[in-house]
Amino acid sequence: MKDEPRAHPFRDSVEDVQAADRIPDTIQTRAPAYRLAFADPDFMTREELRPVRLQLELLKPQMVMDERGIESTIVLFGGARIPATAEGGRTPALAALSEYYDEARKFAKLMTERSMESYGRENVIITGGGPGVMEAGNLGAHEAGGQSIGLNIVLPHEQAPNAYVTPDLCFNFHYFAIRKMHFLMRAKAICVFPGGFGTLDEMFETLTLIQTKRMKPIPFLLFGRAFWDKIINWQALAEAGTISPEDLELFQYVETAEEAVAAIDGWV
Repeated sequence: MKDEPRAHPFRDSVEDVQAADRIPDTIQTRAPAYRLAFADPDFMTREELRPVRLQLELLKPQMVMDERGIESTIVLFGGARIPATAEGGRTPALAALSEYYDEARKFAKLMTERSMESYGRENVIITGGGPGVMEAGNLGAHEAGGQSIGLNIVLPHEQAPNAYVTPDLCFNFHYFAIRKMHFLMRAKAICVFPGGFGTLDEMFETLTLIQTKRMKPIPFLLFGRAFWDKIINWQALAEAGTISPEDLELFQYVETAEEAVAAIDGWV
């Protein structure tokens, strides 16, 4: 059987990496300067190579998702500390938020059942790939028998992806900014559950992009009005004039998975 024809006549880079592993061991070939540049981790992590690393982090997930035929996603933002059960809460306040783990799980299952109608191309659940609300989203998709995406990030403390992310759609990032781009590039709806600094960062950056028309308006759902009204005085921002009254219409509150599905369906 003949090999598939190449798009160009040049030697493949993978072949050269393999060939470089078989070169004679000499004082010259052991020197860092002799390594192939793209196969040299010391070179690739140099300060001057940051623009290249940024581009690679943008390209790799993009190419993988394109190859998988993923056309649209449903984004779940939410806290890593939200427990699966009230008994798992570190504090009474966190224990009370466990209901949102259930709603995230249920919502993800409902949306993934729809996604499977398009053979996993549309409405694919995407989370940060970690614990808490993120785990609930990936778990719901897993229970529906579908795929889901996890965008993990390297943190100072050890964090492994949760067990329910589809393995070949589980990505790891160094740059928060590129990770947030991938959350939004295919987003068909944004669902924000209670969370901390990371969730607030993701929420406000997305709202800013929509407010400034750098991103098209899409359903933007805040789960748990009591939580959000307690920590953010939206009306005070409008009254102070730091946002416009119509900016308050960029998002809406929901309490349950069913309400969220209805809000997405009713989007015009």
